[in-house]
Amino acid sequence: MGNIGREETSGTHDRAIPGKFLDLMTTGWSEDEADVAPVPHVKQLTRRRALLSAAFPGDTLVIPTGNIRSRTFGAPYEFRAGSDFLWLTGDQEPNSVLVLHPTATGHDAVLYAQPRSDASTSAQYLDRMDGEIWHGRRYSPREKSVLFEIETRPLGELPRVLASVASSERLRVLRGYDTGIDGGMERGALPVTPDNKERDALLASVLSELRLEKDEWEIAQIQDAVDATVLGFEDVARRLRPDAPTSERYIEGVFSWRARVAGNGVGYSSIVGGGPHSTILHWTRNDAAVEPGQILLLDMGVENVHCYTADVTRVLPVSGTFSRAQRDVYDIVYASRTAGLEAIAPGVEFAEVQTVCNRVLAEGLRGLGLLKGSLEEVLDPETMAYRRWSLHGFGHMLGLDVHDCGHARPEHYGTGRLLENHVLTMEPGLYLQPHDELVPEELRGIGVRIEDDVLVTAGGSRLLTEALPTASHEVEAWLAAQREAGPREPGVDGA
Repeated sequence: MGNIGREETSGTHDRAIPGKFLDLMTTGWSEDEADVAPVPHVKQLTRRRALLSAAFPGDTLVIPTGNIRSRTFGAPYEFRAGSDFLWLTGDQEPNSVLVLHPTATGHDAVLYAQPRSDASTSAQYLDRMDGEIWHGRRYSPREKSVLFEIETRPLGELPRVLASVASSERLRVLRGYDTGIDGGMERGALPVTPDNKERDALLASVLSELRLEKDEWEIAQIQDAVDATVLGFEDVARRLRPDAPTSERYIEGVFSWRARVAGNGVGYSSIVGGGPHSTILHWTRNDAAVEPGQILLLDMGVENVHCYTADVTRVLPVSGTFSRAQRDVYDIVYASRTAGLEAIAPGVEFAEVQTVCNRVLAEGLRGLGLLKGSLEEVLDPETMAYRRWSLHGFGHMLGLDVHDCGHARPEHYGTGRLLENHVLTMEPGLYLQPHDELVPEELRGIGVRIEDDVLVTAGGSRLLTEALPTASHEVEAWLAAQREAGPREPGVDGA
């Protein structure tokens, strides 16, 4: 499956390898065993697999994590485990596949994992994608059995196991992750037909729906990612010049340093938009300069070591104080954000929260003179005039993915209701494009998004990002305090 059995011996530019060197490289290697203990959330992993088992009695379930992909020849992308697989196993290494084998009482879970490189063959030093000399030691199947308290077998056994499934009607595969498995389905090597696509899509949907409600351990991981993100915002504020241009690339690099020190890295491509770039929703080129007098929109999040991510947006006045026009737009978005937060509670429909946020944005746009007519007229779903300047929804789910649980069916997400222990973002925004002739000139080029991470609780909600202020006057005071504190030195003061 995937890359197993393939050896990237060389490129066309490499010399042939002499036989005597091959003999030398297959001898003289010591054996080593890692002393491992179960991961801290091993009980949660077992409970999650039981939930998935109960959803599909009698079916064989196949959940791959994915393969290493190459950016260019000989230069692989950094691997990130598939979120569904990670949620069920805790394993962050590539090329593994979880299979739930049906039994009379449920399922037996087996992790099929890539063995360690065999020092007696050429694999460990010639295989540039998987060889341990190239990429480092990986855990053996025995070690993974201990780490994750799940039976672990060599990956090479998987083709025979899948081929033995008696009927395609009893097999469900999470598609789009493992090139070997997907290719086997396309070639007819697995008992899967095109008719299985709908059945497989249901597996993906149910996995997303099971992940919607976060357990206590997950909530702590998201808070950990948020706390690291707060430090990253502070790092940026302490280096943002009030009196001279600051490179967007530099700002991105400052936050990326924090993300790598405190976690795995960034949870998504950082958005660093100065001035008119603040109106571009997914500005990730970050190749311009932020000028004094402009606003700076920062949409950034740290992914922690267990792969949970934060997603936070703040808008800073580069010179230290918002201009009148900037503050007018900012305060509308702040009011929408505050109203939306007050609406969040278990049982509330997603659409209801969206309506609350949209109403405040529309009222503000009327106050700026951008919308004409009554509030009911500008909110009419047949026209949606306000959407010209707001563009997106109020938020999305958050967890192992920045847009978490995206395969959930609409009745469980977009048209459904909030439940206790959902974690989501609250991020209304207004974007007044610099070339929009319907906008007064003094307002053009101002984009504001305020994004918080929110836990739905039994009594309403809890703000996970409360350490970063949001009211315009509080942002100004916070920015001044960060600048007065000055940049942190590596290894000092929480760095």
